[in-house]
Amino acid sequence: MDFEKSRERLISRIGAEIRDKRVIDAMSRVPREKFVSPDLQHLAYEDRPLPIGLNQTISQPLIVAIMTEALELTGKEKVLEIGTGSGYQTAILAELADTVISVERLPELADAAGTLLNKLGYTNVSVHVAGKTLGWPQEAPYDAIITTAGAPEVPPDLIAQLKFDGILVIPVGSRHIQELVKVTRQKTKNKIQNLGGCRFVSLIGKGAWDE
Repeated sequence: MDFEKSRERLISRIGAEIRDKRVIDAMSRVPREKFVSPDLQHLAYEDRPLPIGLNQTISQPLIVAIMTEALELTGKEKVLEIGTGSGYQTAILAELADTVISVERLPELADAAGTLLNKLGYTNVSVHVAGKTLGWPQEAPYDAIITTAGAPEVPPDLIAQLKFDGILVIPVGSRHIQELVKVTRQKTKNKIQNLGGCRFVSLIGKGAWDE
């Protein structure tokens, strides 16, 4: 299979809906086929989520692009990712930000993603197994936070780890369907923008869903 041509076709379709050229360029450099199992590689450049084991998924590329664009990255930021999964979104963030700290609650996925990201040459990424508190407060505050799992509400613990004027992008809703929300932390009232419907696995932890 010609992954390069398949990637070009996918990026062309996504580019019709995403205005930030840096996001499109980053996605064109990241080999999505490396982040799925060999038996699913022929589907790597379909615009759809795919299973990665342990009841987790690699997100739909268009949703990855929308969420990444919403972070408004310029290349100078320290970004926190909640839900490393396969590491695909992590790699795209690493292409666009100065530093990426990624947290995954499943040790098997954290280990596999960290190994793959290192193999692919991403030296500005660190992957951690999640602790009891949502996020990674040890290295807060962050310029941007992206959460690749759905929460019942915007978790205060994540807002607390965000710089003022920093951006949090997170799916919020039920366990089955959510709205993608962009929150800009402000000193008085946070600015909240709805980016449309989505469907993610559940965010597990204090301030989110119980296991």
